[in-house]
Amino acid sequence: MNLILQKDESYFIRAFKQLVRFGWEQALSCIFPVVIFASLAFTKIVPLPFLPRYDWLLLICILMQWLMVRTRLETLDELKVITLFHLIGLALELFKVHMGSWAYPGEGYSKLFGVPLYSGFMYASVASYLCQAWRRLNVELINWPPFLIVASLAASIYLNFFTHHFWIDVRWWLSGLVIIVFWKSWVTYEVNGTRYRMPIALSFVLIGFFIWIAENIATFFGAWQYPNQSVAWSLVHLGKVSSWLLLVIVSFLIVATLKRVKGNNSIKRKDTKKSKNM
Repeated sequence: MNLILQKDESYFIRAFKQLVRFGWEQALSCIFPVVIFASLAFTKIVPLPFLPRYDWLLLICILMQWLMVRTRLETLDELKVITLFHLIGLALELFKVHMGSWAYPGEGYSKLFGVPLYSGFMYASVASYLCQAWRRLNVELINWPPFLIVASLAASIYLNFFTHHFWIDVRWWLSGLVIIVFWKSWVTYEVNGTRYRMPIALSFVLIGFFIWIAENIATFFGAWQYPNQSVAWSLVHLGKVSSWLLLVIVSFLIVATLKRVKGNNSIKRKDTKKSKNM
């Protein structure tokens, strides 16, 4: 009986240690988003001189991105992915602000058609997290669908953010399609030498939910403003989880595709080198 209790206790202790280690790796992967949130909070509480708040936020984000690469927390390849997300996010911001989905009421020299340029870094920070977590947790994909299916699905989800203003909103159809396409797909990750796995669709939901929580924090500190928050801050509608879920899917699909392409290229280079040596 004592032996069984000792085994159970040992199991729970190890599980707790693994959970702490997993949380620590996740926290390290969130350095860029944490800096953005801290900057939002600080500039909200402490008025900075010489420049409007949005411009200070842009300078902080640029400096942080430079430091991430300079200290090798991010590689140059990851910087390319993050830059791509910056442009994708900025294009979405320009359109959504124009359509009145949300607004940036503050002043700023770095605003373009009502959108402060720092906003692109908020999307880039999601890509930064994915790249960091991918490397730190040694992520691998099982039963990943063909490239054309993945690329078409990602493009359709992204385009729906624009087209639903003029046509029907097919986000729920796309969500169902995601479940079908990735029904047999799994993501595996490593924590302290032990590998775990979960369905990819579940990982999408979890990341989307936590980004929704982050969105509430960001709007509280005035990162942007929804129409229902113009008078006083209120909780972001839970329905926004679906939007973030789909955006996370686009982010994950792009990162996963680029990672796999990079990995395949590396294998080809190794094979070529081996052939030359032979």
